[in-house]
Amino acid sequence: MKKIGLLFGQENGFPQAFIDRVNEKQIDDITAEAVSIDKVLQGVPSGYAVLLDRISQDVPFYRTWLKQAALDGTAVINNPFWWSADDKFVNNELAHRTGIQVPKTALIPSRELPLNTNDQSFRNLVYPFDWDGIFEHIGFPAYMKPYNGGGWKHVYKIHDREEFFAQHARTGQLVMMLQEEIKYESYYRCYCIGGRYVRVIPYDPYQPENQRYLAEDNGDSSLINVVADQVARLNQYLGYDFNSVEIAIRNGVPYVIDFWNPAPETNEKVIGAENFEWVVETAATYAIQRAQQQTPGTDNLTWGNFLQHAIQGQQTAIVPGAKKAAAKKPAAVSPAKTPKDAKQGKEPEGHVGEIPAKKTVAKKTKKKE
Repeated sequence: MKKIGLLFGQENGFPQAFIDRVNEKQIDDITAEAVSIDKVLQGVPSGYAVLLDRISQDVPFYRTWLKQAALDGTAVINNPFWWSADDKFVNNELAHRTGIQVPKTALIPSRELPLNTNDQSFRNLVYPFDWDGIFEHIGFPAYMKPYNGGGWKHVYKIHDREEFFAQHARTGQLVMMLQEEIKYESYYRCYCIGGRYVRVIPYDPYQPENQRYLAEDNGDSSLINVVADQVARLNQYLGYDFNSVEIAIRNGVPYVIDFWNPAPETNEKVIGAENFEWVVETAATYAIQRAQQQTPGTDNLTWGNFLQHAIQGQQTAIVPGAKKAAAKKPAAVSPAKTPKDAKQGKEPEGHVGEIPAKKTVAKKTKKKE
């Protein structure tokens, strides 16, 4: 029997719905349950074929346990090694290399010295920093935010250099980014599961939390298709199995604003019943697929295309005259069909390019970090 385990924390609703949905499908030799850990011993496998991670970003103990499980052949959603290495600034750099538009961004050193350091620890850092060059490149207004944060914590809108220095003084040991403001005509939050299935949702971050996910949209269908394609390509490139991406449309051009959300919001009261149903069904179907594909004792993680390309480039460079290998597709990009739908030749709703059925009047232009 292959077990699918869900690792979660304070959230309610999605965990049990996910477990129930997997089990309701009654797939031979596959079952789902909440993870239970009573000890972690070196060399002792976790016992899970698949683990869906919803909490290790807040619990380092869990992150290391997931890495151990992955080394034993568990398919961990999302790859705990890449999640540990990634941050928003790296995300932007990688997205920029794919040709997807991102806001101009600069990395800012922490205002206070990190623990266990002193002035001598920063001999390679020029002081004063080239603030004028940074401000000229980014422009004002701008947004200052943590390079690895989320939930709108420590996010400041900056109108000039004086305000920048005043707000930066409040950030302590946080490493920050200064990012160009994108004035947009429309805005979307998109779920992506399996590197292929995308749910494009009109989104208004300035509304109360339970009113941000909008049921209707006035967006052009061809533009929505572009958004969905970019979300899928981005997640394949970065290697995320379960992620959400925020995209702003400026002058008809999509700009990726935030795409480091590997444990995205799943509260039904916040995202709405239809979006919740899509996430539960698609996540359950995808986890079953990964369990069916899982081979014990081998690498069953999803690795981003950019890493695969880098490895292939090294191999080509090391072996003179070697034929360049074709890019290997990540394990997560196979069609996300339920076993029942697969027999009927159907694909579940919510695939790349899904367009909201209803339309509404255009929203007023707003600003977003």
